[in-house]
Amino acid sequence: MTILVTGGAGYIGSWVTKLLLNSGYQVVVLDNLSHGYKENVDPRAKFIVGDISDSKKTKEALKGVDAVIHMAGLIVVPESVKDPVKYTQNNVLGTVSLLESMKEAGVKKIIFSSSACVYGTPDKLPIAEDAPLHPDNPYGATKAAIEAFLQAFHANFSFDVTILRYFNPYGPGKLAPPITHAIPNFITATLAKKPIPLYWKGEQIRDFIYIEDLAQAHVDVLSLSGFNVFNLGMEKGVKVKDVVEMIFDIVGYKVPIDNLGKRPGDVSANYASSEKLKKAVGWRAKVYLKECLRRTIKYYSSSFSQLQSTT
Repeated sequence: MTILVTGGAGYIGSWVTKLLLNSGYQVVVLDNLSHGYKENVDPRAKFIVGDISDSKKTKEALKGVDAVIHMAGLIVVPESVKDPVKYTQNNVLGTVSLLESMKEAGVKKIIFSSSACVYGTPDKLPIAEDAPLHPDNPYGATKAAIEAFLQAFHANFSFDVTILRYFNPYGPGKLAPPITHAIPNFITATLAKKPIPLYWKGEQIRDFIYIEDLAQAHVDVLSLSGFNVFNLGMEKGVKVKDVVEMIFDIVGYKVPIDNLGKRPGDVSANYASSEKLKKAVGWRAKVYLKECLRRTIKYYSSSFSQLQSTT
């Protein structure tokens, strides 16, 4: 079975590509390298530089492909608040172009990397998949719009669709700037012994899921057909300031906190119910927060040491 991974040169996409290859799948990566890195792509994969909006390149990438894991897209919430048109054009129209190319190529199976941002401020916790969608920022709105298009392509063209709504991924791996993921920012600031940038005084509650567990879910759902929506989280909410304290405990020292106040587009609390995914394919998170933080700190410590040695 051959899988096309759009955005496969990115942080999460490169992890998914590696796990697919390790599981015996053939992989084609399509990435325009605007936010990914060629060195992120496993050399066992076929790599095509191109944009999902370019139907010629996309159809080239789709040759011989059985399914698509769609991860290409812009993901920075504050940027989406400043420029919603850019996010709509790239994420929504780009995905519709991809779906049209898939339809013409006869590839009708897609796994989409969505986001907990589609829920906005939740009515209750933990969040289940049947919760109403009312995104609080344009990035989340683009994810919700893409989900609606996927539903339409399922209904009209018999696409098999699986939507994975990510909560807060973290772990080792090269990220493209600007780095907006909380944990990498906290770790890199701590290692550099600089103030940690913290919104809302760290009182917001998040569901942090380790990158390898998140990537594994994409492999696990490949056998599914029909239309499926799953949350992908640890099912446990943690205050951001408590994560900071865990990092301090692991490294053995503290650094000051840079209180950045409130941030437009943020929600105060969200964490998942992933019971539906467990029942469907037996997926469950295997690694837990403190151990995952140790692994992530080790990765950034190595990168930090290499950077220091070259300066």
